[in-house]
Amino acid sequence: MRKILKRLQGRELGMIAVSLVFIILQVYLDLKLPDYMSEITRLVQTPGSAVGDVWWAGLKMLLITLASAGTSVVVGYFASHVSASFSYRLRGEVFGRVTTFSMEEMNGFSTASLITRTTNDITQIQMIIAMGLQVLIKAPILAVWAMLKISRITWQWTTLTAVAVVALLAIVCAVMAYAMPRFRKIQTLTDNINRITRETLTGLRVVRAYNAESYQEARFEEANEDITSNNLSAHRAMTVFNPGMQLVISGMSIGIYWIGAYLIEAAGQLESKIALFSDMIVFSSYAMQMLMAFMMLTMVFIMAPRVIVSIRRVNEVLDTEPKINDGPGAVSDPAVTGEVEFRNVSFMYPGAEDFVMRDISFKAKKGETVAFIGSTGSGKSTLINLVPRFYDVTDGQVLIDGIDVREYTQVQLRDKLGYVPQRAVLFAGTVSDNVTFGDSPRELGGEDAVKRAVAVAQSTDFVEAMTGGYDADLSQGGTNLSGGQKQRLSIARAVYRKPEIYIFDDSFSALDYKTDRLLRSALKRETGGVTNLIVAQRIGTIREADKIIVLDEGKQVGEGTHDELMRSCEIYREIAYSQLSKEELGE
Repeated sequence: MRKILKRLQGRELGMIAVSLVFIILQVYLDLKLPDYMSEITRLVQTPGSAVGDVWWAGLKMLLITLASAGTSVVVGYFASHVSASFSYRLRGEVFGRVTTFSMEEMNGFSTASLITRTTNDITQIQMIIAMGLQVLIKAPILAVWAMLKISRITWQWTTLTAVAVVALLAIVCAVMAYAMPRFRKIQTLTDNINRITRETLTGLRVVRAYNAESYQEARFEEANEDITSNNLSAHRAMTVFNPGMQLVISGMSIGIYWIGAYLIEAAGQLESKIALFSDMIVFSSYAMQMLMAFMMLTMVFIMAPRVIVSIRRVNEVLDTEPKINDGPGAVSDPAVTGEVEFRNVSFMYPGAEDFVMRDISFKAKKGETVAFIGSTGSGKSTLINLVPRFYDVTDGQVLIDGIDVREYTQVQLRDKLGYVPQRAVLFAGTVSDNVTFGDSPRELGGEDAVKRAVAVAQSTDFVEAMTGGYDADLSQGGTNLSGGQKQRLSIARAVYRKPEIYIFDDSFSALDYKTDRLLRSALKRETGGVTNLIVAQRIGTIREADKIIVLDEGKQVGEGTHDELMRSCEIYREIAYSQLSKEELGE
């Protein structure tokens, strides 16, 4: 909690200080009411008292009550403002930290968990701050102040109040001991139900295609039942709390009046009896206010287990340091712009027992097209992900323009690249929004540049046929487009950036052969003088590459042009013959 509260800003701390002043004033006013109640009781009981004195005491009670209500409104305003602004900033910090994570850190948190931490967990923190300013500060002040006033009246009533407080604390401790572990578990179960919901919604087509609705419903039902039973178990314990509190309060009220009756009976004179009766009214009011203070604290204790878990989960995100950080910054030599080199690169995933790639070396000169091919799991995508530093090499070096990629800042490095991932990713927005996605230091040319990029990606026909054309809305993930259309718009996004190096990670797999051929021809014209790194499964996509790297089980087993590899690399020949006939291969 302390680590989270350190993030409060000076303005918010000032508001908390002002709130503290108003809380003390409110407690003073609340504890002043019993004094006037005692005065009214005494005046009513005393023969010959003036009616005006009773009215005047009642008017003062009314004014104090209104003043107390006013201070409560002020405290509520500041509490709401502090909690809302703090949670706003905290959400921004968590989201900002997540965007700096490398693939290693992202794999350490599930997507569903990160969403829950950014929303539900921070909401829990916001609620405890709002309640804390209004309750957590007020309740101890009220309880201590009321106890000081009580202790000066009579030891019998003071002892009764102490017994009531002990009984109340015993109920709270018993309930919390049972409920706290269950409240801690709620956030993890929330992650689980979010994960299943997200998987079902994003994979709805597959679910329906395989008639798996019942299976997914059963998974959801199990997760839902887990969180429901956990909640019920925790809240069943909490149901004991209110009756227990009422029992203690009612018992204390009876005790106060029973002791009061005994003391009044034992008093000799009428004046003494009236004074004791007045004290009993005052004591009853003070005792109730003290118990109410403990009840308010208990409400915070009820929330505390979940909030403590939420704080821990948010701190886990904020305390996670990205493994991939900016280098000092580097200025490359214009003479070697667009050059990519791997020097004895080996890579092992974090926590893995063995290397997935060993001793890879090659150089792609400016304007060359270098392709990577191999069986599934041979390390093609892993290799290509080392260029933009989604992961850092375990051994060796990856150099761009003659400089180790770890020397660049991440912005510098990625401004040189036009990256098209294996799985096309589109965002909710228009076609233009997706093509111009991201920041770039270059002047990119606006609408004309968008149309040019779309044309190069062979997407003009379907884009202009959409309602709104380049301003047509795309749904989240581009679900209103086919796989091939999404791939082409992803390629258009890379073309729009005018990078030094294009990275195509199996980015043509959803295209038919005709569109593939047309797109590659357009790219060749468009990207003349620009380096291309292509991961592909189809020989037809890469056979015209200047250099082809053949991978097998993470090792580099061949390098050369298509014709050279057909003569020298058995694995490449096997791949080629599995896809094309000898006639198609020109043999």
